[in-house]
Amino acid sequence: MRRTDPEGHGHGPVRYGPPLPGQGLPLPPGLAAAATGAHTEPIGGSPALLDAARGYWTRRGLPAERDRTVAAPGAPALLLALTAALGGGDVLVPRPCAAWWAPQARLLGSTVFPVATPAECGGLPDPYALLETVRRVRAEGGDPRLLVLSAADDPAATVAPPEVVHETMEAAADEGLHVVSDETWRDTLHDPRDTVLLSPAEMLPERVTVLTDLAGPFLPAGWPAAIARFPDNDTGTEMRERVLDVLTGLGARIAAPVAAAAAYALDEPDEITHRLAASVRLHAGVASAAHRVLVTAGALVRPPRAGRHLYADLGSLRSALGALGVGDAQELEDFLTARLGMPAPGGHRFGDDLGALRVRLTTGPFLGATDDERMASLGSPEPLELPHVKSALSLLGSTFDDLRRSPR
Repeated sequence: MRRTDPEGHGHGPVRYGPPLPGQGLPLPPGLAAAATGAHTEPIGGSPALLDAARGYWTRRGLPAERDRTVAAPGAPALLLALTAALGGGDVLVPRPCAAWWAPQARLLGSTVFPVATPAECGGLPDPYALLETVRRVRAEGGDPRLLVLSAADDPAATVAPPEVVHETMEAAADEGLHVVSDETWRDTLHDPRDTVLLSPAEMLPERVTVLTDLAGPFLPAGWPAAIARFPDNDTGTEMRERVLDVLTGLGARIAAPVAAAAAYALDEPDEITHRLAASVRLHAGVASAAHRVLVTAGALVRPPRAGRHLYADLGSLRSALGALGVGDAQELEDFLTARLGMPAPGGHRFGDDLGALRVRLTTGPFLGATDDERMASLGSPEPLELPHVKSALSLLGSTFDDLRRSPR
C-alpha cells in the first residue's frame, strides 16, 4: 500500500505526533471572552493563573501552595522541562503511552524504556514488569530515574483500578523513581459515579509531580497551556526551580490571552463545568457506540472509560487487511485515515510494535463537520440518532463489516 505523508510532517516519532483527541466543539462564550490581554506573562505563570491551578487541585484533594505550581505553554514543553530538571537518566513509560511522552526524553538524549501494562488497563506499567525492567536496566549500566504514567489513559482510554495504582507506586518507590502523573484526562471519566480514579500523588506525594494538559478538560488544542504540581518537600522545591530555569531558557511563556482563558477555566464557573459534563456525556456515548462496532467486527478493544478516544487491536482481521495491502501499523493508519476520512494514528505512534495492527480512533470527528452540527450533537438528548452522527458511525460500521466478511 502506498505510504502517505500525514499532515506533511513525515513519519518520524517526533515530526508527526498525533495531537490530543480534541473536543470538536465550539468554545463556550465565556471562555472565548476571557481570552484577552497583550501583556507578557511571566515564565512559569502569573499569580492569577497559579492561584486558579491551586484551586483546581484543592477541589480534587490535591492542595498545593503557589510556590509548588508551574504553568507552561503546553504539556510537551512542561514534560521536557521536568525531564531535564532530573538531570538526565533513563525514563520508563508504559507501552503503549501518550504519543508526546517519549519524544521529550529522547530530545534530551535520555533512553526511554517501555514497560508492559497490566491486563486490566493501560496507562501505567505492570508492577512486576516495572521492577524487572529497572533491575535489568541497572544491571546493564543504565540509570532509570523517571517514570511517566497516567491513571486515566491516552491511548487506551482506560482508568486504572486503585489497587493497580497502589502496586505500581509501591514498585516505583522501592526503586527510588520519581513519578510524573499525567492527569490530563482525570476530568473526562465516562461514568464518574462508578469509576474511582486514584491520583498517584494521593498515595506517594513526596515522589509525584502531577501534570495536566488543559486541552484535556477545558481548552482547544490550539491554545497550549499546561500546569504542574510539585511535591511539598526539598525535592519538589529543587525540581520547580530547575523547571523554571529550563522554561526560561526556552522562552516558554504562555500567551497572555491563553493564560487568561486558562485561569477562567480552572476557576470552574458554571459555564465551564456544565459544558465539560455535557461534552463528556456526548463523547462517552459516541465512544460506546464505536466500541460496539469494533467488537462486533472482532477487534480487541478495552471498553473506553475516559477521554475522547478508543484503542483497537485489529490482529484478528490481519488476513483481510493483508489482502488490501495492510501489513503493519503505518499501513493501517494510512488505510483507515483514507477510508474513514478522519485521523487514525497507528499504534507505533504510541510506542507499540510497528508490526502490530493497532490504532487509536477519536470521537470528535463523529460529532459533525460544522459548528452547527457539533452544537446540535451537544444539545441533543439522542445524539446518536442525528443524521450526521449516524452517518459517521455507519461508515465506521460498513468499513469493519467489509473487513469482517472478507475471506480470511
